[in-house]
Amino acid sequence: MSSDDEREEVELDLSSPDVVTKYKNAAEIINKALQLVLSECKPKAKIVDVCEIGDSFIREQTGSMYKNVKKKIERGVAFPTCISVNNIVGHFSPLASDQTVMEEGDILKIDMGCHIDGFIAVAAHTHVLQEGPVTGRAADVIAAANTAAEVALRLVRPGKKNKDVTEALQKVAAAYDCKIVEGVLSHQLKQFVIDGNKVVLSVSNPDTRVDDAEFEENEVYAIDIVTSTGEGKPKLVDEKQTTIYKRAVDKNYHLKMKASRFIFSEISQKFPILPFTARALEEKRGRLGLVECVNHDLLQPYPVLHEKPGDYVAHIKFTVLLMPNGSDRITSHALQELQTTKTIDDPEIKAWLALGTKTKKKGGGKKKKGKKGDNKPDDSTVAEPMDSTTNVGASQE
Repeated sequence: MSSDDEREEVELDLSSPDVVTKYKNAAEIINKALQLVLSECKPKAKIVDVCEIGDSFIREQTGSMYKNVKKKIERGVAFPTCISVNNIVGHFSPLASDQTVMEEGDILKIDMGCHIDGFIAVAAHTHVLQEGPVTGRAADVIAAANTAAEVALRLVRPGKKNKDVTEALQKVAAAYDCKIVEGVLSHQLKQFVIDGNKVVLSVSNPDTRVDDAEFEENEVYAIDIVTSTGEGKPKLVDEKQTTIYKRAVDKNYHLKMKASRFIFSEISQKFPILPFTARALEEKRGRLGLVECVNHDLLQPYPVLHEKPGDYVAHIKFTVLLMPNGSDRITSHALQELQTTKTIDDPEIKAWLALGTKTKKKGGGKKKKGKKGDNKPDDSTVAEPMDSTTNVGASQE
């Protein structure tokens, strides 16, 4: 075996500075893409147009990086831009012919991902299409997702267990009289793997068992939290709304229909490993082909699920690097001002939010020179529980 092959075998993680740089570059692009997409969200804007703006920006920005390297570096969209409104839980990234528009007062969930050399940064953000502070149950459901995200950031730490995070998320949502939506998993991210084996369940229930796992240093996680004012048990309303798929790498099957073979060969060439939207395929008449691929497990669909009409759903997702010196949340976006109907009084939730996200150094480390931002606590990671007066932007970076 040549030394070259051996080098391929090594799984790269955050102990490599090059890997950290790629994650951070991908995150910077996602944070900008999220900002751009938000600026395009206006009443009567066509959702597909805004999704396309997000995807194009990611392709453009990643395309201009690592251009002149010897070995070609794959880079681009790691999860297509989705904009899911109101009671739609997620994965809404419609085909070009779709006429759905966003309306004043819609609660929009924007979800997207980008990778450089397979190192993935993802983010999801919730925004209400209106001027002024968000009030009432819409504020509650967003605050529930955000506070749960802040708690998760503090509990997804080396040495802690996945099931402890799951229990904490339930508790936070309940404090806002909301539910964590079932079936949403927070996954470990690895090179070219958007759904690693180590997961955090959003809701523990008898149907979904996951292996107990402990978080470890140098791991990366996509923390994914969806909250609802409804029951948190979403349903598939219309299979035709599904447009996002991912190639199941370990499956093979000889497709019968010519259309299926045609579309599957395009997918294998263009999107061999990460999720994609059918909108990005050349073959526009490929719906039947996609269905045959899904039926034989060659593609994993990301269905568009709905809560009941009238329910509000919020989504916050971020990427966190478990660095030796602490957790680094690399994707985020400040929220609108929220005026919730509930306040957090639970001492356990308050204690979680008061945890730092940096690792305390052992022994008498040298005091940092008091130059930069002397007036703030050492790592300014204490999150405020969001009550009716908090301007949420403050608890974000």
